[in-house]
Amino acid sequence: MDTGDRKDETGGIHLRSLTWALPVLLAIGLATPAQAAQPPTREKSGFIVQDGTLVWRAPKPLPIGDAAVEFWDGDRLLGRPRASFDHRTFTLDDTTVANPQAPQVRVGGKRVDVEEKPRPRALAPMQAPAAPLPAAQVDPGTPGPFKTTSGEYTLDPVTLPNYPTSVEMQALVVAPVNAPGKRLLALFLHGRHGTCYIPGGAEGLSWPCPQGMKPTPSHKGYQQAQQLLASQGYVTVSISANSINAQDGGIMDAGSQGRSSLVRQHLSRWADWADTGRGSAPEIVKAAPVADLSNVLLMGHSRGGEGVNRSAVDSLSPPPGENLPTRWNIRGLVLIGPTAFGQNPAADVHAVTFLPGCDGDVSDLQGQEYADASRGVSRGKALHSSLYFAGANHNFFNTEWTPGQAEAPAYDDFPGGDAVCSEGTPTRLTPAQQQTAGATYIAAAARLFIGGDQRVLPLVDGTGVRAPSADPARVISQAVGGARVPFVVPENTTQVSGGAKLCKLVTMGADSCFDPAIAQFEPHSTRLQGSVSEDPDRVAVTLAGSGAVRPANTVSLAGSRNLALRLIVPPNTKDNQFAVAITDSNGRKAQLGTVKLDGLTATEKMVSLWAQEVRVPLPVYGIDLRQVASLEIVPSGTGQAWLMDAYGWNTGLPEPEPVALSRVDVSDLFVPEGDSGTRTFQVKVTASGNTAGTARLFVSDGAGGYTTRVITVQPGQQTVDVPFAITGDTKWDPFSIRRSVFAKALHGVVAADYAGGLIVQNDDPEPAITVTPITDKVTEGGTLAWRVTLAAPMDFLYAQRVQVVAPASGTELSSTDVSTEWFAQWSGQNPQPSRPLSGTDPHPHRAADRGLHHPDCRGQCR
Repeated sequence: MDTGDRKDETGGIHLRSLTWALPVLLAIGLATPAQAAQPPTREKSGFIVQDGTLVWRAPKPLPIGDAAVEFWDGDRLLGRPRASFDHRTFTLDDTTVANPQAPQVRVGGKRVDVEEKPRPRALAPMQAPAAPLPAAQVDPGTPGPFKTTSGEYTLDPVTLPNYPTSVEMQALVVAPVNAPGKRLLALFLHGRHGTCYIPGGAEGLSWPCPQGMKPTPSHKGYQQAQQLLASQGYVTVSISANSINAQDGGIMDAGSQGRSSLVRQHLSRWADWADTGRGSAPEIVKAAPVADLSNVLLMGHSRGGEGVNRSAVDSLSPPPGENLPTRWNIRGLVLIGPTAFGQNPAADVHAVTFLPGCDGDVSDLQGQEYADASRGVSRGKALHSSLYFAGANHNFFNTEWTPGQAEAPAYDDFPGGDAVCSEGTPTRLTPAQQQTAGATYIAAAARLFIGGDQRVLPLVDGTGVRAPSADPARVISQAVGGARVPFVVPENTTQVSGGAKLCKLVTMGADSCFDPAIAQFEPHSTRLQGSVSEDPDRVAVTLAGSGAVRPANTVSLAGSRNLALRLIVPPNTKDNQFAVAITDSNGRKAQLGTVKLDGLTATEKMVSLWAQEVRVPLPVYGIDLRQVASLEIVPSGTGQAWLMDAYGWNTGLPEPEPVALSRVDVSDLFVPEGDSGTRTFQVKVTASGNTAGTARLFVSDGAGGYTTRVITVQPGQQTVDVPFAITGDTKWDPFSIRRSVFAKALHGVVAADYAGGLIVQNDDPEPAITVTPITDKVTEGGTLAWRVTLAAPMDFLYAQRVQVVAPASGTELSSTDVSTEWFAQWSGQNPQPSRPLSGTDPHPHRAADRGLHHPDCRGQCR
């Protein structure tokens, strides 16, 4: 509908709404014929409804990163919107909550639609830096004997499910020269960054790149690590994933399946080139030694980390119906600042996860779940290590994401004004220091996991040594799996006494381990898909004094050398001491000794509740290590600590003995809402494979929460139906409503396609809108007013936005012709210097509650 053009007497100013033109600067009022009420007082959120979608436009483009941009309604996740090319406008097609009332925008748990103060927390004063750790026996950062060669290949793009645009097959190869025999392969996958850029200008998300823009070469950002590995005899390949980055915004798993498929497409080509297809290989591949795919290392950064983890899962337990034979063995993973939206680690594959202490993108360090969530899923022989890189940010592990090194626009992801993490502070690593440390520990993983050199193990397994090549970086390690024997892994049946209490890592209740206001932002308590606020399986022990912990059954620690504990202490504390003792089933107690632990150095802008590993030796005599019944911990110092778990520890790294675990996959079901009545629909969860096990389902309750149930999987193929009752109506709602179902592995299975559910498509027509001028001609200083009327009630908090356009004739109003308050409210800018109003891009809007009549809405002109 177009109301035609009008001109006010102050000169020419025209506002164009989403579907009509209006000649005034104001926030539009909306009305329905049903009833009248005063407009509610609410925050100007910037949300509008446009073409049946929920849209938010940022005052300026948001940095393109790997943490998900999410729409929330209070404490309830609405969904993850699609981003515009310039990453400024975000559009949500379906929501998990009906009729959102107070939409918000969050990235990595932090609000970005308003200025948010740091979360209040009581922090002790920061302490002096700790002394450097002792040097390890070997230094994997030392270059090897081989010269290197490098080059790129580009193959025909591939078509992947859920990706309308084909995906590029492009990669950078760095390989040793004159290295004898077949050489082990390491594949690198970058994360989510801009895909296209204008040299010297802006970047965006699109694929293929528009005319005048160049592809962002994110895959070229790991050359220091590639060169180091190649000098040591490894063939390396770093692949491009720009097409996936441009298309994963609207995909439930944030692109992990697409990245898995892309990795395995490249590995399939390398398998061809190592066999009869070598004659057709690209020139750089022919110039490299033949790759040995019997032991492959995958490195993934950010969303690339979740992608390579999924690739390891899909290689062991292939997706049903996929025709891509696995002709390789993935024996190790390096995950740099990874996302873990699905919390579904490849349990039988060795993995090292980098957790950057100054990560401003995936700032909750959710990659810790690749260790924590692996416990109890399979045999437990694969090592799952976490490395805390003090002073490292998210982006600078990739030179193409680092200002001064990158071809495309790049930025420091950690916000300024921080005593620990701002650039230039003594505790912050420089880009060169961070990249050298990253390359060193990538080489450590390669040497350990696929090279078989167990002398490297102490660098990543919690022993507490350092690689001198990474100096001055301080890298702290903790781990689960490997040669450890589980002793205390807290669960709901664990018995505690004294100052020890069971607590929940993921809950909004009073039994939360941490302050519920900050818990979801801490590494050990991040939420599945960012939204599941109650997870009954994630339990720890809080220690407020001397306490004992007793597992459900006695445990044999015979053959273990030490007892290893993962303990959390408050940040910025020093010399926290813990006396440790164990008791056998006959009541004999052994005092094992005392350990000391310093808290992480942290500010309010950083996560800080991260477990560190400590060890005490086990006795040879005086206690029956075959029947250990309880663990006693006596803390001193801060008086507050948390026990994540305890293990019998031994030297060495066993073979992981990977198992093709049964897969649990959740389907999507699309249905129309209907006009009346209640119907029940069944979302299917399928399990297929040869192992028995259990998984937990989280099912959306329609009000922002989740119900949960455990399913038992038997060998073979089976289907579990998840019912949803849907009631139809004739009220317009702009969104489809999603009722999510998430699956998480507990034991003996893998939750691969873990996210799905019911999508209820609203099939009611949008009410007609009319615009009636009330006062559309005024002199300077007057008030302009229109009435906008909806023909029928609706099911949504409705908002419309108007846009300023230059007039066809006459003098356009400037930024100083309207009130300073009005201009600041709707543009977020300073009116000075005076400039044409249409070029400042103000977006005034007004909201109408469901079924409410808003009378007149007015705008001030000066």
